[in-house]
Amino acid sequence: MLKKLEGYDLVILTMVVALTCFGVVMVYSASSIMAAKKFHDSFFFLKRQGLYAILGFGLMYVTMRTDYHLWRKAAVPILLACLLSLVLVFIPGIGGNVKGATRWIRLPGFNFQPAELAKLALIIFMAYSLDRKQEQIRWFKGLVPYMVVLMVMIGLLMIQPDMGSSMTLAGVAMVMLFAGGMRVSHVISIVMFSAPFVYYAIRHKEYRWRRIMSFLNPWADPSNTGFQIIQSWLAFGTGGVGGQGLGEGKQKLFYLPEAHTDFILSVIGEELGFIGTVTVAAMFFLLVHRSIRVAIHAEDNFGRFLAFGIAVLLGVEAFVNIAVVMGLLPTKGLALPFISYGGSSLILSLVAVGILLNISSRMRGTA
Repeated sequence: MLKKLEGYDLVILTMVVALTCFGVVMVYSASSIMAAKKFHDSFFFLKRQGLYAILGFGLMYVTMRTDYHLWRKAAVPILLACLLSLVLVFIPGIGGNVKGATRWIRLPGFNFQPAELAKLALIIFMAYSLDRKQEQIRWFKGLVPYMVVLMVMIGLLMIQPDMGSSMTLAGVAMVMLFAGGMRVSHVISIVMFSAPFVYYAIRHKEYRWRRIMSFLNPWADPSNTGFQIIQSWLAFGTGGVGGQGLGEGKQKLFYLPEAHTDFILSVIGEELGFIGTVTVAAMFFLLVHRSIRVAIHAEDNFGRFLAFGIAVLLGVEAFVNIAVVMGLLPTKGLALPFISYGGSSLILSLVAVGILLNISSRMRGTA
């Protein structure tokens, strides 16, 4: 088995396997009591997350053994399939509506979230395009195709609505374009052009505006809009340095909303304390650091951009989730990669890591 792993970046593989397995344990810890009350089965979310992890690991193994240049040839078909899936969520009988959001495609025993595929599809497409026409992005007209694709994807996501994924897509795309040679003046121009639309999107929806207000002052409405972040702070405060012990947290007992999904790090902070929280953050930092190293030493530009895009995506999602649960950013609704409950996020993240590992197996010699 070890011989089969020769040449792959084992630090990345170890971090991802450890985070995923740890995530399965924490999903059970955070959800067992709620699952017992709601589904009369305390193992409900554990069984599903375990199944997602097994499926994800299987697909990760397939993609890590598949020549990453195949994704270059499939970039446009994958993008078109992604756009189609983003449209399918609005078709009655196919799309699923949860809490007023239409973000899922109903499959037998599983709800697929196309927004997760959109992140990887955009990275593959941009890596393919930058490899072919990198020199053109120094001129504004060369940015137009990227902006059109990005705006279409963001438009479809905003209709769902899913502003968190929209902002993630925009952030990853801008970083990839900047790394590819886009001028700083163009970055500033795009940000200034986009700012009024972002403001309108926030101000036009009352719940988004309330999120901003509760972020600035959660105590102004502690029983409503500020409730979630206050409960998150209480979880971290109760955990202290060493935590209350695995499974011993109290905030997950119907106090902290989304305890097993977006706010699972709060449960980690309460049960494993400052030490557990910092360890998780350090593992993500090491994962992103090694992923960027893979990008730097990739054998060609396509591999370089592809690995860098995946590194940025994992880094942005982890950073935003950690910042949100600590009250450093407004609530975004983004999962913590590999740890939060959710099949689409976990499976697509593991597929992305499989691609990254394949690139690492073909790196140029490093000192």
